[in-house]
Amino acid sequence: MPKENREFDIVVYGATGYTGRLVAEHFVRHYGGQSNAPKWAMAGRSQDKLEAVRDEIGAPADTPLIVADASDPDSLKAMCERTSVVLTTVGPYQLYGDELVATCVATGTDYADLCGEPGWMREQIDAHHESAKTSGARICFSSGFDSIPFDLGVFMLQQEAKKRFGAPASQVKGRVRAMAGTFSGGTAASLTATMKSVAKKPSLIPILQSPFGLTPGFEGPNQPSGLLPEYDEDTGKWAAPFIMATINTKNVHRTNFLRGHPYGEDFKYDEMMLTSPGDAGKAAANAVAEMLKNPFGAKPPKPGEGPSKEERENGHYDVLFIGKTDAGEEIRYGVIGKYDPGYGSTSRMLAETGMALLECDAEGGVGTPGSFLGEDLVKRLEANAEISFAVED
Repeated sequence: MPKENREFDIVVYGATGYTGRLVAEHFVRHYGGQSNAPKWAMAGRSQDKLEAVRDEIGAPADTPLIVADASDPDSLKAMCERTSVVLTTVGPYQLYGDELVATCVATGTDYADLCGEPGWMREQIDAHHESAKTSGARICFSSGFDSIPFDLGVFMLQQEAKKRFGAPASQVKGRVRAMAGTFSGGTAASLTATMKSVAKKPSLIPILQSPFGLTPGFEGPNQPSGLLPEYDEDTGKWAAPFIMATINTKNVHRTNFLRGHPYGEDFKYDEMMLTSPGDAGKAAANAVAEMLKNPFGAKPPKPGEGPSKEERENGHYDVLFIGKTDAGEEIRYGVIGKYDPGYGSTSRMLAETGMALLECDAEGGVGTPGSFLGEDLVKRLEANAEISFAVED
């Protein structure tokens, strides 16, 4: 069925989970009663839980509810045939996502998730990219904190570099200047599932290790590793490894790859987290590097757990991008977000990705927010998600 003839614009699948509830809340809070409100529905495994969440978040009593389960392919097919876009928070995606992606591809339904699982993402690219191009389904991975601020931050810096210098930056550094937020059980479960999948499929190891693990058929130049603390001359501060860099760098390179290499085929990109100058900064950078060996501690949170409302609302993040052209010209670009990055902001990003997909005319395939949506999504995030994108002179 053509998308324009479907019953719903957007279905939030996993609406009874921790993050799915936050996505549904965004539609209630931001679009409730508006003339431009999407036709949306909540989906999950339990009718009773859907009804409870609907009432708890203040959604209208007539909000449509759909019972669908990752273990029931028929229920997924019925759900996908009713909507233009599926937003899914049901992870780890390598455990629960295969059937939904395949169904979205088969039904020509757009899809967006919060996936930071590059081994599984590469498997989906290999299995479905060409079929999605045929069906028109846009399969949009990593539509949250990993990797929208980074993917779109680089994209917008390059747009500005071409305006100013007539050429893209051949090297960009992403430097996290500040971040306040906590992990949820879903994030911990995804990392655990990835480690288990690598043990079963050693063939995934090169994909996880390579910055070009999501660009099949293309291998760019050697990239800065960002794996060891270092003094960052451009900022005058020490820099530590950044836990999200492994997935973000891959998505930045996939956006460049799918758009036909507008950043150049020799493009280099890395990400790190800034501490401070001097010996104190060096000690802090070393402490961060040590912590990342076991980021969740002795007792990782369980799925369904996450930061409190107060923690989400008091969270924030600030990312600086520094681009340099082959001619030595430099440009700096900032992406600053309100709310806890992993949940308060991520839920808004996923919701607005769904809204942007409704207006998108890009061809189908397995891609990224940057490759499908670019500046259109930036405008939506600035208007509706309290994220700013700006050149820093």
